Amino acid sequence: MRKWNSTGGKIFDCLNYVILILFAVCTVLPFIYIIAGSFATDAELRSRAFFIIPKTISMDAYEYIFSNGSLVRSLGVSVYVTIIGTLVNMFFTMTMAYPLSRRDLRGRNKILGLVIFSMLFGGGMIPTYMVVKGLGLLDTYWALMIPGAISAFNLIIVKNFFQELPKELEDAARIDGCNELGVLWRIYLPLSKPILATFSLFYAVGHWNDFTAALLYINSPEKWPLQVILRQVVALSQNVVAAGDRLDPNFVEPPAQTVKMATIAVGTVPILLVYPFLQKYFTKGVLLGSVKS
Repeated sequence: MRKWNSTGGKIFDCLNYVILILFAVCTVLPFIYIIAGSFATDAELRSRAFFIIPKTISMDAYEYIFSNGSLVRSLGVSVYVTIIGTLVNMFFTMTMAYPLSRRDLRGRNKILGLVIFSMLFGGGMIPTYMVVKGLGLLDTYWALMIPGAISAFNLIIVKNFFQELPKELEDAARIDGCNELGVLWRIYLPLSKPILATFSLFYAVGHWNDFTAALLYINSPEKWPLQVILRQVVALSQNVVAAGDRLDPNFVEPPAQTVKMATIAVGTVPILLVYPFLQKYFTKGVLLGSVKS
């Protein structure tokens, strides 16, 4: 066995630290540049190819963003869809994973087969649109939440985690008079904090970053989430907006490149602020339930 306090072990540790630091720098620097550019002036962006500290601090881009009612309104829409959509995701995922974790459930293997089938094959954009239209969800916020209410991958991980919980805890709960919902609420969910935190974050990031669903299902500009407005800002700033794009008639073309960077920052920072509160559960939650089937 190699002694890690030996010369070779120390060299190996140093190389690991150097490689990890380089990867971290390559990951963080672009985001720092976006933040710095959002506070810079147009002249500085044109004259300097890259910087992390602007010479002159300018708030013009943020003043423009928050003076635009479309962006502020879309930010509220994104927050609403992310919170409610994540609650919908977790409710359906947990309530479906619990019965599938019961080996005595009749037809369990067939249902699991259908879940796995959905991971490999999907109906596609047009059939999904027809389903959403047939359910009367077009131009409603539910169209952004219901079609993806359950992730098959997340469901299987949660099911496997439930299966690993000690059977004796469930037996004790039933002796105390708990029914199926009582076992789920009083025993399984309190022991599932890492899973709940991890997949809540996964679902929340998915809702926050999604703009395709809004483009397909939402017709009213006042119901567009932040990512759709962000797409408009980026497209308009690059002058590549197609004539057939559905643009908000009240939307004004951004005056500078700094607005694009500030909009990216506004669209990214809120979801990043959630991660520190869930970080202690994140690594454990990803690994739990991923071994046994």
